Amino acid sequence: MERIDSHVSPRYAQIPTFMRLPHDRDPRGYDVVVIGAPYDGGTSYRPGARFGPRAIRNESGLIHGVGIDRGPGTFDLINCVDAGDIDLTPFDMNIAIDTAQRHLAGLLKANAAFLMLGGDHSLTVAGLRAVAEQHGPLAVVHLDAHSDTNPAFYGGRYHHGTPFRHGIDEKLIDPEAMVQIGIRGHNPKPDSLDYARGHGVRVVTADEFGELGVRGTADLIRERIDRRPVYVSVDVDVLDPAFAPGTGTPAPGGLTSREVLSLLRCVGDLRPVGFDVMEVSPLYDHAGITSVLATEIAAEMLYQYARAHRTQM
Repeated sequence: MERIDSHVSPRYAQIPTFMRLPHDRDPRGYDVVVIGAPYDGGTSYRPGARFGPRAIRNESGLIHGVGIDRGPGTFDLINCVDAGDIDLTPFDMNIAIDTAQRHLAGLLKANAAFLMLGGDHSLTVAGLRAVAEQHGPLAVVHLDAHSDTNPAFYGGRYHHGTPFRHGIDEKLIDPEAMVQIGIRGHNPKPDSLDYARGHGVRVVTADEFGELGVRGTADLIRERIDRRPVYVSVDVDVLDPAFAPGTGTPAPGGLTSREVLSLLRCVGDLRPVGFDVMEVSPLYDHAGITSVLATEIAAEMLYQYARAHRTQM
């Protein structure tokens, strides 16, 4: 199977797969499988992330596979496919997380890695469980406005503020090899970061990121994570709402799109084994700019996977 050729078919034509990749519902032998996770049963404020994967795919026709001044294109270096979506119930978070975990684990039995398009951030615990089953305790690079290490509330075990707490409690994550970037905003209690910091997570707040800059933060990530298998999770609310308004819990004072994309270039110096881009809520988007940016973030992570795993680069 081959990607749709944009020299033959206009980019707005044909069924929209991610970056016009081939569609394979039963992928085997690929480097990275793109998989949608349309679910927002874990949101605590504005819903709509269930429509995120579809919106990202619609806008992804804009993005080519060859970056400026980057030589070979991503898909000349790694073999990727779009496997469609995981069918997730909107009615029961426990069933949804279990379904996502089993589906992602199945993908990793036949393929090297996945890139999950969310969907709300509660699904990341399913991704962590599936990847840790293959690689053991993971390093994590987590870009977000929120730490997502909260306990359960409203009677819901899996909401979008819990995935990394579950990951640490279940020993899916080595917290000493976890870096959270862009944390800011308001929280219900003044001790909201105590759990993460108390377990050894390196929290880089948005203010500290402003002082360190992209280069200093990238150096910190490289030093802390080294060659451990790393899961990279990007919540689009890490970006200032000026750049990504289409999300459920926007927080002013975030990173710019250029800063996020520049920071992700350090992932190619690591050993990435799984990715996700979460919390796109197109109901609150304007002109599709959040979905376009989510596509660019996902494309950057695919390129960095290629850079990390292809020695000729």
